[in-house]
Amino acid sequence: MPVMRVCVNCGRKNRIPAKYLASTGRCGACKSPLSPIAEPLAVDDALFDEIVQNAQVPILVDFWADWCGPCRAAAPEVARTAADMAGKGRVLKVDTEKHPQLAGRFNVLGIPNFVVLSGGRVVMQQPGVVDHDQMEQWLRSATPVSAECRLQRRLIRSRLIPPGNNNLFRSRIRNARSAT
Repeated sequence: MPVMRVCVNCGRKNRIPAKYLASTGRCGACKSPLSPIAEPLAVDDALFDEIVQNAQVPILVDFWADWCGPCRAAAPEVARTAADMAGKGRVLKVDTEKHPQLAGRFNVLGIPNFVVLSGGRVVMQQPGVVDHDQMEQWLRSATPVSAECRLQRRLIRSRLIPPGNNNLFRSRIRNARSAT
């Protein structure tokens, strides 16, 4: 189930598959760049599942309801998080009145309730209003670390390379790749 995006250049609608929501794409008509979605995306059960299964970046889910005062207070912070983390994380909004079964899957008992997912798994969950800095920190801490970063940390801990010497690390990676 693709998400429809309107090109700011030509006004044409573009279908964006769930796995590319955090990527920069191109308009199918005019070929101008389509930046990653920078606002919270309201989702239903099917779209939620598709985005979570195909996400290449961490996801912040805001469980909310229209009647909830604290949810309305958190909405600008959620929107700012989506704008600040565009391309590095996805922000989804789930209306608990329209999709109670989705809220039930995460045992949401109070709203607003924030869940961070990475690789389809819950990294953390917290009810209550928080500011955008906290939400962004959650997303940054849930970002998967690349294999090269893990290797570099291991080499530094074992003292095979000194801390902060990225050039030595890169040369050893190049040598190891060329040897195989």
